[in-house]
Amino acid sequence: MSPLARIQSAFSRPFLPAVCFLSGVTYDTLTLTRIDRLFDNLVLLIYVLLLGVLIVLTGRLGIEPPPDRELAAGFSPAVRWALRMRPYYPLGIQFLLGSLFSAYAVFYSQSATLTGTAVFFALLVVLLIVNEFLRNRLSSLCLLVSLYALVCFAFFTFFLPVMTGYMNVAVFLLGAVLSAAATFRVVQLIYRNNPDRSRLEAVRVTAPAFSLIGILIGFYFLNWIPPVPLSLKYGGIYHEVKKAGDRFELSFDKRWYQVWKRSDTTFPADEPIYCFSAVFAPVDLNTTIYHHWYVRASSSRPFTHADRIPLKISGGRAGGYRAYSFKQRLDPGDWRVDVETEDGRIIGRIAVTVEAQDAARPILTTVSY
Repeated sequence: MSPLARIQSAFSRPFLPAVCFLSGVTYDTLTLTRIDRLFDNLVLLIYVLLLGVLIVLTGRLGIEPPPDRELAAGFSPAVRWALRMRPYYPLGIQFLLGSLFSAYAVFYSQSATLTGTAVFFALLVVLLIVNEFLRNRLSSLCLLVSLYALVCFAFFTFFLPVMTGYMNVAVFLLGAVLSAAATFRVVQLIYRNNPDRSRLEAVRVTAPAFSLIGILIGFYFLNWIPPVPLSLKYGGIYHEVKKAGDRFELSFDKRWYQVWKRSDTTFPADEPIYCFSAVFAPVDLNTTIYHHWYVRASSSRPFTHADRIPLKISGGRAGGYRAYSFKQRLDPGDWRVDVETEDGRIIGRIAVTVEAQDAARPILTTVSY
């Protein structure tokens, strides 16, 4: 058996799609570091471009192996190679989708919370898993173009803030426009001067992708998309916060057996209370976050607004930019602090129960961060 025949035999085995899927996931898990690392972002950008190329080739050439006479029709070596590789386009697409969705799952998980922002993250995780079973459907142009629109959208959502240093509605909408433009260009390359494809088919392929982008824009205004590239590295409630050199000293009530405890979960009423947070941001990103305080008197009532305190942060520190807010004389009840972006998306949530003060003075422990 010739070397080429052996390679073709290996690629025809049923376990290969799972290998391609898992290899993409494993590579991202081992190599991805920070969301603002230029090399990582360039690799993801190359993946997005290669995925677009494979989708165009699939749309123009199909995935059926060509007859021998087609390969001997005077084409250049590059064209003959592209024709010969037709059956393996779905494997390449599957590898790239697995790599991209796993990278997005890593990055978006750092910013997602158990609130509405988990919706988009859950969608990425579902697609990451479902991708393993998509091989037989990856010749459907409608599905491929829609997935490409989602891939571009998820990429530009964090890539543009990292590159520009700005994080606002205008930058987000610019990412949505670029996603639509990239998707439209892929469809245009498939259907332009292609006698086997009709204009009506192009519209049918493009419409679901553009509708998906519109739905994702709605997710943004519903605060269902995690506020990447920001992420909460650390947060808690404390009796006292002091800065000592380059570190913050955080004091909280801790018993000898509470080895896991890092901050207060209950707090006496009518005492000064501090909320400390460390939020990661890319190097060139300077923005304002908010400590949004909420309170409810009992579990049968909804949380209501108490205060919203702005905090300026600068990016670059791996452990997150450290800042805190301070309040006095909290009423007994359930309290929470949502660490938010300027547009109200939740980076993280810190909860505490405020109780009527007793005579015993808490035993305070101090940690540095």
